[in-house]
Amino acid sequence: MKLLYLSRADVEAVGLSMSETITALEEMFREKGAGRVEMPPKPGVHPLPDAFIHAMPAHIPALGATGLKWISGFPGNQARGLPYITGLLVLNDPETGVPIAVMDATWLTAVRTGAATAVAARRLARPESSTVGILACGVQGRSNLEALACCFDLERVQAFDLDRAVAEAFADDMRGSLDVEVRVVGSAREAVEGLDLVVTSGPILKDPAPVIGPGWLAPGAFASAVDFDSYFQGAALREADRLVTDDHAQMEHYRAAGYFRDTPVADADLGELVCGTRPGRVRADERIICIPLGLALEDMATAIRIYRRALESELGTWLPL
Repeated sequence: MKLLYLSRADVEAVGLSMSETITALEEMFREKGAGRVEMPPKPGVHPLPDAFIHAMPAHIPALGATGLKWISGFPGNQARGLPYITGLLVLNDPETGVPIAVMDATWLTAVRTGAATAVAARRLARPESSTVGILACGVQGRSNLEALACCFDLERVQAFDLDRAVAEAFADDMRGSLDVEVRVVGSAREAVEGLDLVVTSGPILKDPAPVIGPGWLAPGAFASAVDFDSYFQGAALREADRLVTDDHAQMEHYRAAGYFRDTPVADADLGELVCGTRPGRVRADERIICIPLGLALEDMATAIRIYRRALESELGTWLPL
């Protein structure tokens, strides 16, 4: 009757790579598409405007992964010198229900979100895609670009952030870590027009003031709207040939809560794409947008790998229950 506590430093020391995380999510989405997982839409509380604390339970029998993530997103944290996203994840023994681990969920959330974009892009982007636009150059801008670099031969990145200093720091970091040309641009439009891949990763807002209009996203482009509809106007979303999400039920749950008021219904989710029950890209000129909502299944598929590798490496601190 004891559990393993893994701090953020412990989680990072495990050394789970982005490519391994992408593989973990591929396995999970295959199980999801086959209907062999359990995940209710995430409930939450909202202590401040546009702030949330969500409970995210999920069970993946094939991976032996069961647990819950308790995660918060507070847009005002940046002004306090705190991260936007913070949280903890609890893993339970699927045979007994006994808690077996508690771990920091900040690093895990960032990496699995980028990996979900990569799973979508493998099926929805053109294989020869080589140029990327990143709008909002924080944690998710970094992880999504890293994930795309695992799947595509990237040549050029155009980065935009409301704070140019943040974009400059992002460009310096990513040039060094990915060996790719990164240009800082002065407008959102320059980070969208004519590019093969686009990622928007600002704060999630119930009442956004989106700037990406119709005609910005090039024919043949793929976009991952990690921040829901905070950057894409409804007209731009309707202009897309395909709109995909990671889970239909969760998207409708958000819609019922007041989000996505000007967003069309998605025609496929990532489980359906990975299983092949819905097609990926059909034509080279399709504009395709994915809105990944962030699934507890993604967290569990990643967390179980972190936990098992931590045991092998004798990382973490054992605590009595």
